[in-house]
Amino acid sequence: MNHILISGGAGFIGSHVARRLLRLGSSIRVLDNFDPFYDPAIKRRNVAECVALAGSPSRFELIEGDFREPAVCEQALRDVDAVIHLGALAGVRPSIEEPIRYMDVNVRGTQVMLEALRHRPTVPMVFASSSSVYGGNTKVPFAESDAVDHPVSPYAASKKAGELICYTHHHLHGNAITCLRFFTVYGPGQRPEMAIHKFARHLVAGEAIPFFGDGTTRRDYTYVDDIVDGVVAALQRADGYHVYNLGGSHTTDLATLVSTMEEVFGKKARLQRLAEQPGDVRETWADTALAERELGFRSRVGLREGIARFAEWYREEARAARLR
Repeated sequence: MNHILISGGAGFIGSHVARRLLRLGSSIRVLDNFDPFYDPAIKRRNVAECVALAGSPSRFELIEGDFREPAVCEQALRDVDAVIHLGALAGVRPSIEEPIRYMDVNVRGTQVMLEALRHRPTVPMVFASSSSVYGGNTKVPFAESDAVDHPVSPYAASKKAGELICYTHHHLHGNAITCLRFFTVYGPGQRPEMAIHKFARHLVAGEAIPFFGDGTTRRDYTYVDDIVDGVVAALQRADGYHVYNLGGSHTTDLATLVSTMEEVFGKKARLQRLAEQPGDVRETWADTALAERELGFRSRVGLREGIARFAEWYREEARAARLR
């Protein structure tokens, strides 16, 4: 697959995927609307890195537009061999405040993208889903065969709906589609509002870290390079319809996450203790046996190493910001 469209390719995960595929020799077209959910300048820098890595306009193209618009999708899909649909509104808590907007972007927008694929049945698609679809499931680790009928946030519901419309499209029109349930992705370039990045910012500044609940909630933190491995493997397989978990296969409580960050950054955290938030779940934990068996997926970067890599990037970004 030489010419690949990545929706949301200017964002955190999308730009990592784009850089990996460029290194593997693919040409990349990114479709992104630079939504101001967080500073668009961050995404512009991601694109600039991809442009530099590509080395030639023939290997990297940016289309600035909204995939809810059919004409934009038609333009973006022209002559591509595959689609990686990462574009979405992210975040559990913001989705509670704007459920209609989340459904419009994540569900209707995905349907518009699929409709543009209707007459291109040989073009496969990888769809970014989320561990949030498991809702409040208490059976852990979460397996793809588990029921996911009770999402507890509009974001989670939108991702479950995305999986369903992907299946329907595959059934009717034949495109190979793989849905990947990402588990709490972190690493260099992580979105600023996500826990690890936010905690680092407060920790370094000597400010109190917003600490929800009693510290016993648990997450399966997954380093971004491992996620990219899974995305590339899913793209290379590209047959039928599949759903896979991509996670670290290990769960870490919030208190341990903070203590690990204290150790890596060499600073003691102050905690601003807050009530647990609506839409949050008690635990996420990926059973990745299916992805291991069918995609050759392995989570290779443990939390301590991943936080250390993130800290190195964070410090370098801080130095670069002072020079700008």
